[in-house]
Amino acid sequence: MSDEPLVLVSTADGVATVTLNSPGNRNALSVAMLTALTEAMDAVEADDAARVVKLTHNGPVFSAGMDLKEAVVVGLESTSGLILKLLKQLVTLSKPVVVRLDGPVRAGGLGIVGAADVVISNDTVTFAFSEARIGVAPAIISLTTLPKMDPRLAHRWCLSGETFTAAQAAAAGLISEAVPPTELDAAVDGVIAQLKLASPQGLAETKKLLGRDIADLIDAKGEAIAKLSAGLFDSEEAKEGMNAFIEKRKPRWQV
Repeated sequence: MSDEPLVLVSTADGVATVTLNSPGNRNALSVAMLTALTEAMDAVEADDAARVVKLTHNGPVFSAGMDLKEAVVVGLESTSGLILKLLKQLVTLSKPVVVRLDGPVRAGGLGIVGAADVVISNDTVTFAFSEARIGVAPAIISLTTLPKMDPRLAHRWCLSGETFTAAQAAAAGLISEAVPPTELDAAVDGVIAQLKLASPQGLAETKKLLGRDIADLIDAKGEAIAKLSAGLFDSEEAKEGMNAFIEKRKPRWQV
């Protein structure tokens, strides 16, 4: 097991860069990863030198979603609370969060994308709400994704679990922009430069207005949704789905 931190944090020129740093398991959202991310966001909030947050990743995948190997063994009770806490942090952080996507995003990783303020993606990146294919539902992440998405596409993608493109994600409202790989860093830097022209108070108060409805939704429904999610992951059908995924075989309901 690597001694490298699961999340890297550095601040320079008013930008706090938070990097998911577990490429060996495709930046899966384990208890340890989620704990490290919430601690990173606490540190960024307290850092007066940080005006804007850039959230990015090491390795070819932004996040594969939940750590299914861990979920099979310990369930999702602890993880559900941590995901909920992280999404609320991202939505209510007093500094804008800009996500730089240079690799695929699956399942739980989409909750982070939905909670961010601006998301710029390499146009070769793919996305999928893959939960239904393993016997669960995109429960907690629905709180930050559904309010931003075209409802018809949300129904199709969440029910089917199919893969969709960055261009489709942008058209659906899930991300802000899809650009060619060679233009990704320039596009992210350009957005950050514009955000840095605003005052800290202006950014914080505007974020409150923009994130108020989702923050209220998390407060009102988060606990019940987290319990639902944990219960689904503990079901026999989900265990079959997760084991099938881990063992690289079809679950019993697929013919």
